Amino acid sequence: MTDSRSTTRKGAPRVRLPSAQRRESILTAATEVFAESGYRRGKVSEVAARLGVSEPVVFQNFGSKAALFAAVLDGAVTQVRDALNNAVGHGTRVSELLAAFLAPDHMDRFHTPGSLGFLFADASSLTAEPGVDDTARHALQELAEAFANLLRIGQRDGDIRPDLDPTAGAWWLMSMLSARTFRAAVIPDQVALEARLTAMTLNALTTRERSAEP
Repeated sequence: MTDSRSTTRKGAPRVRLPSAQRRESILTAATEVFAESGYRRGKVSEVAARLGVSEPVVFQNFGSKAALFAAVLDGAVTQVRDALNNAVGHGTRVSELLAAFLAPDHMDRFHTPGSLGFLFADASSLTAEPGVDDTARHALQELAEAFANLLRIGQRDGDIRPDLDPTAGAWWLMSMLSARTFRAAVIPDQVALEARLTAMTLNALTTRERSAEP
């Protein structure tokens, strides 16, 4: 029962993963591909190639490219949500967590191709794409809810302004993330601007005043 290996034509043993592990390995490879290339340019053939399997194996597990992308986005939201919750659970104050998350150098990494931020930015461009529009909207709504829940925790702990609407605050954060690529394209001194925008956002959301200097 536990030995599920098959053999290639050349006689070399090939491990056949249990279905749950196979799906997880496909999701890992697909997350890399879509985070590097986006949904439109990302290819299922590339996902399969990274795993050393055929495309039918990927489709047997997920049915379609759109379904695979939906699973990738769901996993990405879960990863961000868990990271935020784990940080708070280990004693990081919400204001400190937001400051670290919004720091310009972290935002640079977060929006680099291959990152989750790049994946979410791609999703925001797909809200009118047939086949994945609902998926993209749902993922972004879930990400916003993760931020809203974080703000609620901060309010409970006295770290976030009590008069703040957590949902509105979450979408403010989402808008900050979404517009970053636009700012990068048109603002010559983006580093200084990002520092000021981050300071303004933290001052608006948290109970502690912060300097606008980086």
